[in-house]
Amino acid sequence: MRSDKKEKGFEPIHKRWIIERTFSWFDNDRRLCRNYELLMESSENMVKLSAIKLLLNKI
Repeated sequence: MRSDKKEKGFEPIHKRWIIERTFSWFDNDRRLCRNYELLMESSENMVKLSAIKLLLNKI
C-alpha cells in the first residue's frame, strides 16, 4: 500500500553498481560478447582471463 510519507528518494545500491560496471567491462571483451566456446570450462577460463586483464590494466 502507498503511504503518504515521502521517502528519501532514490539511492543506488553501491554493490550493485560495482557488479553492473564489471559486467559492462566484460562486454567490451570481444570473446565474451558471444559464447564461441564449446566447453563450459573454456568459457569460464575466458571470463577469468578477462578479469585478470582488467585487474592488470588497473595497476
